Amino acid sequence: MVLADDGGRLEAAINAATLALLDAGIPLKDMVCACSAGRWSAGGSDEIVVDLNRREIQAATGTGGGGGTSDTIYLPVATMPQRGNVVLAQCESRLSGGAEAFGEVLDVAMKGCQMVMEIMAAAVRERGAGVWKAKEGKADVMLVE
Repeated sequence: MVLADDGGRLEAAINAATLALLDAGIPLKDMVCACSAGRWSAGGSDEIVVDLNRREIQAATGTGGGGGTSDTIYLPVATMPQRGNVVLAQCESRLSGGAEAFGEVLDVAMKGCQMVMEIMAAAVRERGAGVWKAKEGKADVMLVE
């Protein structure tokens, strides 16, 4: 059940799947981390943002009455940040700026994926430390009634 959807379902699913694999003890060559980036003209200036919400996605893609323009780009990206590999780049926007515009948004998205990887790695380290404490018999157990 989805309680709230403010955009980023694909990216959240990719990140959750990576963390689930790691939690299950399955060795990975690198984490697969995902985020989105987008560009559109706002008030005469081009803005590139990371981790778009539902309203920003609709404005960029022209869905839901958002009325996207030819200058807008919405780009969900998944990378293997430690290797620098892009494993998903799903652009459904028309690129008026061509390959250069795509490259600018892709670069920002890859930086966003790097930041997501750092957060995910910290969570994995924290979880691992807790599991190690439990294995040694030093974990705190809290009973909730």
